[in-house]
Amino acid sequence: MSKLCFLGAGKMATAIAGGLVRAKLFPASEIEAFDVSPKAAEAFRTATGGCAAQSEDCAGVIARGEAVLLAVKPQMLADALAPLRGKLTEKPVISIVAGVSIARLKELTGSVRIVRVMPNTPALVGCGAAAFAPSPECQAADAVLAERIFSAVGIAIQQPEANLNAVTALSGSGPAYVFEFIKALADGGVAEGLAHDVALKLAIRTVIGSALMAEKSGIPIGVLTDMVTSPGGTTSRALETLAEYKFKAGVWKAVRAAAERSRELGGK
Repeated sequence: MSKLCFLGAGKMATAIAGGLVRAKLFPASEIEAFDVSPKAAEAFRTATGGCAAQSEDCAGVIARGEAVLLAVKPQMLADALAPLRGKLTEKPVISIVAGVSIARLKELTGSVRIVRVMPNTPALVGCGAAAFAPSPECQAADAVLAERIFSAVGIAIQQPEANLNAVTALSGSGPAYVFEFIKALADGGVAEGLAHDVALKLAIRTVIGSALMAEKSGIPIGVLTDMVTSPGGTTSRALETLAEYKFKAGVWKAVRAAAERSRELGGK
């Protein structure tokens, strides 16, 4: 019997399954997936090191799973679950379907053991940040399973469902903010005479290195900033300019706008 079955075999499902196999949390033989696309199913098999996947017999695939991970697009969820009516009631269901509430997932799946997860795209390179919210009816093992799964491709933090809009705005949408910052940083270097490929490499490595320092050094963020900043120096002048253009306020407003939009979409 497969221990974990994916409904949907797209890029995120493939990244998660591959991470589980590489971390030796599940052997490939205990992971299976269904996707209506034969191409997606084949890509899942190839990229995950042999995890089974197919584009026929959805109900059969899910029946073999002890737990089910929903990884389809929100607009496809109801149709994808239709063949499974009555077949998920005894199973824990983990969902990465954006914007779909635990209450709605209960309605669609018939299960009350729901774990709603907000992952982000850096999971595709094993460096994701996910938050997960178990329903009150979940068993302790259901939350542990979700944490193990998403820790295989990054970090996983348990939160109440009410916080997932904020998580969506911060870490879910956050990679886009970082990519825009990298581009702006590189463009600034180009404007000062650097070749584009050199500027982009320097910008990317600067962001990676700074993030690792923030994560691993244990030094408060403000102190790290001070370590780079000499009074009256180049960094000081740059930070004054960022403040002049309300850099921090812009980021805060971006997070708030994304959270508000997440609430709007979740209310539909």
